[in-house]
Amino acid sequence: MGAGFLGSRLKRLGERMQAGAACVITGAGLEVQPAHMPLLVALDGQELTIGQLVQAVGISQPGVTRGVGQLIGMGLVRSETGSDQRHRTISLTNDGAAAIARAKLFVWPQVTEAVDKLLGGRSDELLAIVADVENALAATPLEELAAQARPEVLFIRDYSDDLAREFQDINAEWISEMFSIEETDRKTLENPRASIIDSGGAILFVEAIGMGVVGTCALHKTSATGFELTKMGVRKVARGLKAGEFLLKAIIEKAHMLGADPLYLLTNSRCAAAIHLYEKTGFQHDVAIMADYGTRYARCDVAMRYVRPEA
Repeated sequence: MGAGFLGSRLKRLGERMQAGAACVITGAGLEVQPAHMPLLVALDGQELTIGQLVQAVGISQPGVTRGVGQLIGMGLVRSETGSDQRHRTISLTNDGAAAIARAKLFVWPQVTEAVDKLLGGRSDELLAIVADVENALAATPLEELAAQARPEVLFIRDYSDDLAREFQDINAEWISEMFSIEETDRKTLENPRASIIDSGGAILFVEAIGMGVVGTCALHKTSATGFELTKMGVRKVARGLKAGEFLLKAIIEKAHMLGADPLYLLTNSRCAAAIHLYEKTGFQHDVAIMADYGTRYARCDVAMRYVRPEA
């Protein structure tokens, strides 16, 4: 999956390298773990508070507190009240100083040379890249960068005959789930070109990257300028992607291009989520539309007309 999984890959790599380093540490007669080493190094020759240790090693305060507690239990560091009586300072005990000295002799040189061999002598190059990444993350968190770089995942496609089956299947799915397919439905779904396109209407599809066509919607021309927004459906697997809202906005724009007046739709009150989306996008309940067109479907008990927002 490439760079998108770099964090997971680096975590696995770090775990493997730390496991190897742990073996070297054990071989040197030390009971500490690799995760303890940054704390011991930071405390070598100085006293620090927990907050200062957090800054020094670059991990969370709970992680530092947990690590310090473990080192206290091993007798390698001590915690004492500072001179101002408000903060506790952490420092190495004699055993901690001896552990650092032993690590300098029998751990760090061996591990450093091993890592350099792994990297083919390019340790400085990699460390420079890691430093750049750390600085970049400090300046802008990954989630903000991801929001800025969010790729387009939904696309609109116009009707073509090779998509006729998609139009039929998507609509049959939701109609069969909630109602029964009426003769009016069947006529449109089985021959969308003759029923919609050839009479001056339009059909759009929404495609999601990696998923293919996931939704469709049609404009059925019902008078000289009137268009019914009809046969709008989104596959279950794509719900949550806002594909319906994306498609609805596109079909409304298409209706404007066709000079639709009125642009209306007929639905059923059981389609509460869809009705909410229609209302949100500019459709309003309309008794005149119901009177003029509502008898087209037996299941119709809601009629709405699109009212374009004033500029």
